[in-house]
Amino acid sequence: MRLTLPRPRSLAGQLFAMQAVLIAVVVAGYALFTYVSDRSQTEEAAGRQAMAVARSIADSPSVRAAIGTPDPTATLQPYALDVMRDTDVDFVTIMNPEGIRWTHPREEEIGQRFLGHTTPAVQGRGFTETYTGTLGPSVRAVVPVLDGDRVVGLVSAGIKVEAISKRVQGQLTALIGVAAGALALGAVGTYVINARLRRHTHGMNAAELSRMHDYHQATLHAVREGLLMLDGQYRVALVNDGGRELLGVPEDVVGLSVADLGLPAPLTGALLSSEPRVDEVHLTADRVLAVNTSPVSGGERRGTVVTLRDVTELQSLMGELDSERGFTQALRSQAHEAANRLHTVVSLIELGRAEQAVEFATAELELAQALTDQVVAAVSEPVLAALLLGKTAQANERGVELVVSGDSGLDDGLLPADLPARDLVTILGNLIDNAVDAAQGSVRARVTVTAYADEGELVLRVSDSGGGVDPGHADLVFQRGFSTKPAGPGGRGLGLALVRQAVHRHEGVLTVTAADDGGAEFEARLPLRAAVRTGAER
Repeated sequence: MRLTLPRPRSLAGQLFAMQAVLIAVVVAGYALFTYVSDRSQTEEAAGRQAMAVARSIADSPSVRAAIGTPDPTATLQPYALDVMRDTDVDFVTIMNPEGIRWTHPREEEIGQRFLGHTTPAVQGRGFTETYTGTLGPSVRAVVPVLDGDRVVGLVSAGIKVEAISKRVQGQLTALIGVAAGALALGAVGTYVINARLRRHTHGMNAAELSRMHDYHQATLHAVREGLLMLDGQYRVALVNDGGRELLGVPEDVVGLSVADLGLPAPLTGALLSSEPRVDEVHLTADRVLAVNTSPVSGGERRGTVVTLRDVTELQSLMGELDSERGFTQALRSQAHEAANRLHTVVSLIELGRAEQAVEFATAELELAQALTDQVVAAVSEPVLAALLLGKTAQANERGVELVVSGDSGLDDGLLPADLPARDLVTILGNLIDNAVDAAQGSVRARVTVTAYADEGELVLRVSDSGGGVDPGHADLVFQRGFSTKPAGPGGRGLGLALVRQAVHRHEGVLTVTAADDGGAEFEARLPLRAAVRTGAER
């Protein structure tokens, strides 16, 4: 038989039990203190009452007069019984100075000696005491009856302890009722509060909450993706290490509003939006982020959970993939054209026109070699040369002439190691794609590329014959999402934003002005930290 250990009580249950015990202890302690206090006060009150009754009797002239008669009992006994009934005391005993009773509630006790102390009263002083007499324990007062300075008699009035206890018990019963009501009210309030706590803690005990907290912290530090939690007022409630790194914010951002984090305006707008975002691409100073937001609601808006993924490398690879696809399409097109030309050469030979076939083939080879020689002569850096050749073929397929300016001049080995070829492909490739888009369909569809080194800077300039850029949009064109063309399936407005990000990452400058052809001219200047060879300068 397997021994099953009881599951630890939930945190809410532990708190309820603790609060119930605490309330019970407080109420019981208060009840006990009140009982003791009330009993003491009741005994003191009974003593004062007995003293007042005894003094009233002792000061009565009729009592002094009755004491001087031959039979004081005949007058004083009825009088004492009337006083007992009217003053709510249990006994009134009038006696001579030797303690022989003249009155008593029980007639058989008349003539007997008083049980109790009388010495202080015989000496002329009244006093109170608790003593057990013929009627049982009682709180009594004994005072002298004076005739001038002479003690002619004694008066004792008392209240039985049993009566005092009944008074205290009545008060105690009321007190217990109040205490029980307070305990019940406290228990109900505690139950309501802890029921709400149980809902918030999902009935988990303290150990489970502690273990969940440990898992929570470990998960936050282990996850490489960024995690950002915002409260209902869009303040940062939690951010993990990945989130701080991706957003470029310091560690002490908890409690700050999203608007105060210094993030780019589009990204800030996405985080402040009440609508969920799914894999929305945004740019920071040096990263491309895929942002997902999900509101947290439970009858009311409680906040937003934001996940961030770094897709900088992915975007670069996608750019390279797009270029490769373009190269493939250009090669396919060129292969198709080459097949047509080959068929033409074969047909000329079959027609006996061998000389014309040779002339036709030689002209085609010289044209292709001239294009290659022109690009390589101007830009011998292999990555940029390959990029320009591929983009030239793509542009031709779209009816746009791509020309490498005669002012270009970049030798192989010129670029330093801290300026990776991938970033150059991102910058120049996106600028050319943007220029081809702008020039396509214009009267003179032409794109001019200039690349050279000048005084420690790499200059990449691309101009087009398109419609140009409105001066009022000179800054907006570099923001993600801005485009003067309709959005395609993949969206627009990301290429120039990636160009600006790459240029700023290398502490360069990116500008746009009007081109000589009436279009736009984009120029990127990147510092060359390594020594530039004199022969490579313009």
